[in-house]
Amino acid sequence: MDAIKRNILLAVTPFATWIAMQSLLPATAWAYAARTVATAIVGIICLAAFKGFRNSKALKDIAGIKGLMGLGWGLAVAALWIFPDSFEWYRTWLCWPLGSLPETAVASPYDPAVCGWTLTIVKLAGSAFVIAPVEEVFFRSFLYRWLQNGNYASVPLSRFDLSAFLWTVLLFTLEHDRPLVAALAGAIYGMLAVRHGLGCAIVAHVATNLALGLHVVYHGVWGFW
Repeated sequence: MDAIKRNILLAVTPFATWIAMQSLLPATAWAYAARTVATAIVGIICLAAFKGFRNSKALKDIAGIKGLMGLGWGLAVAALWIFPDSFEWYRTWLCWPLGSLPETAVASPYDPAVCGWTLTIVKLAGSAFVIAPVEEVFFRSFLYRWLQNGNYASVPLSRFDLSAFLWTVLLFTLEHDRPLVAALAGAIYGMLAVRHGLGCAIVAHVATNLALGLHVVYHGVWGFW
């Protein structure tokens, strides 16, 4: 296998693992835990095998001002997810499926009363510390650059390409059930990655998912999960 195909495989496999298991497994807390563990293991293996990681600036971007910037933007995105949900018209017409009213105050498979606190915490940790970094690596580091050049690793992440940026935002949006705020989130994470590095975008996405998860657990608004 040549280096280009190898790099693509390493970037795509963790996200593909997550999506495949989501499609194959039932929507239960145990299934989510299995997805989290499997994706984390695959992600660590791929990260260890990626030769460019040693020269990556992603870890440096997490520290200092860029990390704080990512944290601040991540919390702002979490607020964008949370506050509009109090309006019935928003949940009816700006959430998938359109014309319905997604429930926000009913129990779910992830309610500790249903699955126990251990699996609820796994859900919280998985959404923040596993799927958020995996999505950032796939959408911002891989897909955005691959849309510009098949040899994606040769494309500087700091290069702004409007077409690739918009396609990445669109595909990220289609993965979520609140398209308006998902598009805004995708655009914010994308600009953070381009202007301040992948690590900054990862911190922002982790902060968003962690804050949103804590909100879900504390207030019992399980519709977000």
